Amino acid sequence: MTVRFSRRDALLRTAAVAAAGLIPGAAVPSLAAPLRTSPRSGEIDAILQARVDAADVPGVVAMAATEHSVIYQGAFGARSMGAAARMSADTVFSIASMTKLLTSVAALQLVEGGKIKLDEPAARIDPTLGSPQVLDGFDAQGAPRLRAARKPITLRHLLTHTSGLSYQLWDTNVVRYGKASRKDPALPRTPLMFDPDTRWAYGGSLDRVGRLVEIVSGQSLDRYFRDHILGPLEMNDTAFSLNEKQRARQASLHLRKVDGALAPQPLVRRAEPKVISGGGGLYSTAPDYLTLLQALLNGGALAGKSILRPQTVALMSTNQIGNLDAGILKTTNPALSENVDFFPGVRLRWGLGDMINIDPVPDGRRAGSLTWAGLYNTYYWIDPASRIAGVIMMQILPFADQRALKAYRLFERGIYRAHRAA
Repeated sequence: MTVRFSRRDALLRTAAVAAAGLIPGAAVPSLAAPLRTSPRSGEIDAILQARVDAADVPGVVAMAATEHSVIYQGAFGARSMGAAARMSADTVFSIASMTKLLTSVAALQLVEGGKIKLDEPAARIDPTLGSPQVLDGFDAQGAPRLRAARKPITLRHLLTHTSGLSYQLWDTNVVRYGKASRKDPALPRTPLMFDPDTRWAYGGSLDRVGRLVEIVSGQSLDRYFRDHILGPLEMNDTAFSLNEKQRARQASLHLRKVDGALAPQPLVRRAEPKVISGGGGLYSTAPDYLTLLQALLNGGALAGKSILRPQTVALMSTNQIGNLDAGILKTTNPALSENVDFFPGVRLRWGLGDMINIDPVPDGRRAGSLTWAGLYNTYYWIDPASRIAGVIMMQILPFADQRALKAYRLFERGIYRAHRAA
């Protein structure tokens, strides 16, 4: 079948590429305990299969675990709509901002080693973070007004998204500033949108953390991940670039069109990245990523392999931003992201790597759970109180797609119903 794209769809596809980067009984994570499915797993299978049958999602891989064992795994639908290849546990996904959790772990490993401090000026390590300028509005002609930041940026600010750095995708001031700076090359490229520690805004902070990791460790970020996180946890399908065997298992991106239909996009062979980003760019599989989540659920260790100390994991899981609101984003580009409010009415804060729901989520995770996501509708959560972690992976734009979120919510609720019945 030939799919014809409008000019809008073609532009969306281009933007998506620029922004990037189950068969029952399939293999579980290499370091995890054997699969111990609930008698109610068939209900979860039916939930996810129904989302595929309704064409809400082209395909999905979902898994959940306690710290001791995998309690659910399922894969449904196709890697690309209209193609023969089916989703399987080892399907490779672009996980975008789910890279940030690994970058946070890497930085905290260096904090444990005394090589970097959470609350010292980050410019002592990376001078490009020194003397930050803050956008203080625009004058009558629309020119940006800038002033010196009232305090230096620290690693804690960067890990909690309170540094003042903000993404264009969810900040109209960044969009407006970008237009002005293109007319005036003398303006700084990335000013802060506010003084550090005064607000929360989702942005490029973890890119800067990745650079700090490289400087302090003396390794490129991909090599650091491999030596200190991916290798010890045997996450062999998680990387910034794919080999041919992994590429053959890759899921295609799908765009949600105006009429609600999904249009699969041809897989694009991404060139070897010239710059490794701490904020995005990784590929992974559900079993690989679940292994990381299990390690964190278990206090930083799994199967005798430790990546963090229990007290560091506890610190990651603690609200670090006081009463600042977090996690709600208003889009500037609906083609790439819908408005983001995963838990309406639930208070949200941020730890040293994840969003934290202060209140319990009805029929799902308990208060104090950790979560975040990737641009192409990949999601995870860690619930320390219930001792459950879960991951669900799809490849759809826009982010926070309502039909993808429905699949995610139904999956989560199914896991908790099964867990309570066990």
